[in-house]
Amino acid sequence: MYNKAIIMGRLTADPELRQTPSNISVTSFTVACDRAFSKGAERQTDFIDCVAWRGTAEFVCRYFQKGKPILVEGRLQVTNYTDKNGEKRRRYEVVADNVHFVDGSKNNSGGDFGNTFSAPANNNTNTGVAFSSGNTEDFEEIGGLDDLPF
Repeated sequence: MYNKAIIMGRLTADPELRQTPSNISVTSFTVACDRAFSKGAERQTDFIDCVAWRGTAEFVCRYFQKGKPILVEGRLQVTNYTDKNGEKRRRYEVVADNVHFVDGSKNNSGGDFGNTFSAPANNNTNTGVAFSSGNTEDFEEIGGLDDLPF
């Protein structure tokens, strides 16, 4: 079995870069994702917690702000812990492996987002994002959502 999570939505707050005691970059952020809904029904939103490490964390903090659309690829992680009252708790979050820009405009198919932008492929391997240069010109446009491989 393979654990893969792909979510697309908007950031609920500006991400903040932190450092672990061993100087590893990390950021936590929440993505608001609309659920599919039937005509006439009230729109519902899920708020999904995410965490990014190292270069991915630095990338998210440099280029994404509150309200910006984002596509996150990663894996679902479950953490069990005991709270301060001694109650056992469980936390779910997406650990981001790749983060992509998403054009926030409506597309003709009625979806919430238009095009995605990701780093160009290197040696026929899609790296997802470019961490080193920090230049948005390092990214190429992919067609609409119908062109995505998932």
